[in-house]
Amino acid sequence: MRIRILSAILVVLCLSFEGLASNDITVSSPDGQVQFGLTIDAQQRLAYFITFKNKAVIDTSAVGITVDRVNLGEGVEIGTVDRYQVNETYPWHGPHSTAVNHCNGAKIALRHLKSRTAYALEIRAYDAGVAFRQVVPGEGTRVPDEATSFRLPAGITLWYHDLDEFYEGVHREKSVEAVPPGAWMAPPVTFKLPADLGYAAITEGALRQYTGMALQAGSEQDFPEARGLLLHARLAHAHPVSWGFRIFHRSEIAHLAQPTAITGTITTPWRVVMIGPDLNTLVNCDVVHNVAPPPDPRLFPNGLKTDWIKPGRSVWAYLDGGDETLEGQKEFSKLAGELGFEYNLLENFWSKWPESQLKELVDYSRQRGVGIFLWKFRTDIQDPQRLRELLEMCRRTGVAGLKIDFFDHEGKEVVDLYEMMLKMAAEYKILVDFHGANKPTGMERTWPNQVGQEGIRGFEFGPPYARHEVTLPFTRLLVGLGDYTPTHFGKRMADTTWAHQIANAAILQAPLLVYAAHPVTILANPAVDIIKSIPSVWDETMVLPASEIGETAAFARRKGDTWFVAVTNGPTARTIRIDLSFLGAESYVSTLVRDSVDPADVKVEHLTAKRNDSIYVDLRSGGGFIGRFSK
Repeated sequence: MRIRILSAILVVLCLSFEGLASNDITVSSPDGQVQFGLTIDAQQRLAYFITFKNKAVIDTSAVGITVDRVNLGEGVEIGTVDRYQVNETYPWHGPHSTAVNHCNGAKIALRHLKSRTAYALEIRAYDAGVAFRQVVPGEGTRVPDEATSFRLPAGITLWYHDLDEFYEGVHREKSVEAVPPGAWMAPPVTFKLPADLGYAAITEGALRQYTGMALQAGSEQDFPEARGLLLHARLAHAHPVSWGFRIFHRSEIAHLAQPTAITGTITTPWRVVMIGPDLNTLVNCDVVHNVAPPPDPRLFPNGLKTDWIKPGRSVWAYLDGGDETLEGQKEFSKLAGELGFEYNLLENFWSKWPESQLKELVDYSRQRGVGIFLWKFRTDIQDPQRLRELLEMCRRTGVAGLKIDFFDHEGKEVVDLYEMMLKMAAEYKILVDFHGANKPTGMERTWPNQVGQEGIRGFEFGPPYARHEVTLPFTRLLVGLGDYTPTHFGKRMADTTWAHQIANAAILQAPLLVYAAHPVTILANPAVDIIKSIPSVWDETMVLPASEIGETAAFARRKGDTWFVAVTNGPTARTIRIDLSFLGAESYVSTLVRDSVDPADVKVEHLTAKRNDSIYVDLRSGGGFIGRFSK
């Protein structure tokens, strides 16, 4: 009872409208370098700005939400401010094994004057970014829409792709001036700040029971006096319909083009701006998953460490051929076991098998330490009863996970499918890899049985690859797990080299790391020893200074006491120097894999290295390098 009374008092305080000394409110990060400012302009419109080291990251922009076509950010007054702090850590399957959730927060009471609607804006300021969301209490059914924008400063460079292919586009580099009015952008949108201030990226976090957000460049009138680029937040009913949705879900187009109603309290996803002085800070930013709810202990008693949550590497009979018969897939599982890989992923051919045959493969694979994933079309199992029948079959046969494909939209009804499927899969202790999906929003924290999410232009698309693959680590992969299906040693590798392809497995990381190459070709590769040792999850990641978006991706990653240095190069040949000062005080035995004269070959070296050493890497066009350093 006491807890209920205290909660009620807190709500009253948060929504009280006793006057404040000033309408301007600032929320600063723990280190004081990131600031979110909230103000009301002369027309009583709610506005915000974000700074880093006292310089603009987001210039003054509108922050608002419309409810039943009424913009609650216009004609508004600010009430009380409830400030708080969050300081916690939790295990993570990303660039590092421990996520840090440390921020200063504020819940700001607001009231729309004309409608007398009381609502709240919640803000969190981290050392590596800002997140904010709006909460509108109420009952009944109402229709929300976006009224928030992001004005980027003049003089920036940005990387984005459009929505024609949903979240499977190619990122392009553009200046502010080169962005056409009305251009669509799929988050995250990464941009380099002027005067070497650093980098930032705009996206959203904790997308649940709501509609996904994309960004759209403003019209000509939104560019007065060359004040930078104005990006409007747009919900999914307004997004262009992708080709995949037109092909596979044509009957849903008209329905999902309508704004979606919400029953009860309206809680938007968090609008996130990731910020850092360098690419290393951006890659290691935890803000997107920090704002997602933690896992339910009833389903995940030890959270991410729950015993059946097992990340790993997988073979895959698809991009490099493979026998789709029972005997052929037994051979794939056998070879997976020889590689030390944990999974074998089956495409749709499994659905033609009798259940007894599938169980035979599962049992055979288990004896070799290999689990089975099965592909499934989402429309076949979006009915809960159909999904439950599939999960019952998975439990009977011992299948470890499902790859569910072709979502192709961010409407609320589609977004709700992710959580329905993840929750039901968790009840059966089944892992999930989503394909044809949107961008991650940190929900793999809430549902740690999610081990992959495509939402990325993967290796199954055509070339060129080199520039694309050195752009992804600093754009799409900033916001969470992917499923690029890296590493191929045949003609499909196109404008890259074998060393580049091997390094991709360490850079384009995912808890479920699915290899494109046939396991026979992996075992035959001169660098098979290092390929077998690349993990799918890491304890620590450092983005090295040689990295530049669209040019070079250079990562140092640690698993236990072993360090890997992986470098992939874009189209321009270059030589880079790698400082090994991140190593410990001991001597390390190293294996280095370099480009050869023939792109379809590698040079393998073995030497001893110490922390005061440096290595020089010659990178051909589309080239690569990977080194392993063990104590």
